Amino acid sequence: MTDTPDACIAVVDDDQDLRESLAWLLDSVGLASRAFADGEAFLAADPDAFDVVLLDVRMPGLSGLQVQQRLNERGDELPVIFMTGHGDVPMAVAALKAGALDFIEKPFNHQQLIDTVQQARQAHQRQRRERERHDDLQASYAALRPKERQILVHVAEGMTSREVAEHLGISAKTVEVYRLRAMKALGASSLAELVRLCVALELVEALPDRGQVDAD
Repeated sequence: MTDTPDACIAVVDDDQDLRESLAWLLDSVGLASRAFADGEAFLAADPDAFDVVLLDVRMPGLSGLQVQQRLNERGDELPVIFMTGHGDVPMAVAALKAGALDFIEKPFNHQQLIDTVQQARQAHQRQRRERERHDDLQASYAALRPKERQILVHVAEGMTSREVAEHLGISAKTVEVYRLRAMKALGASSLAELVRLCVALELVEALPDRGQVDAD
């Protein structure tokens, strides 16, 4: 299965033959790649340019674990798949505890590696889209008038238009006008969707799951 043309995999390994082999393998399934001979060069690149990083554990200079630590310190959410020819179990455990997605031993099973990369890439792109949607939602909310933001919160808290009007000292009709205008700005087509967006914005707390309530 080929992939989207903008998908790019970082390959970080000091073995040139391995870098070339992985580039060929990824290219065979439609995945572009960019190779780095050491961790310093990779860290100097733009992390947003990649969907996944295949990272060697043992390299001159920064080790793979040190590169992972730098990524974590910078807050980069790039999925990390470690590569090792040593089968170092404690190192594998340390990498996974630090957030690595997987740990693959050399020589690779090509299909397993491709499957792992594809799954990591798809998960990363989903997270990126969700983050972009959330950023857009926050920008739309910030662009609302103060009164519109106030009304949205009260509506999401479960207050009726009449209750909001009494609370704010304005007419119910004005509340409706502001509410509908705010819903349109946020892209909410229903009251339920509006409440979900307000929860996503952390303006109100999510209601407990009905099954959990029944169990309590």
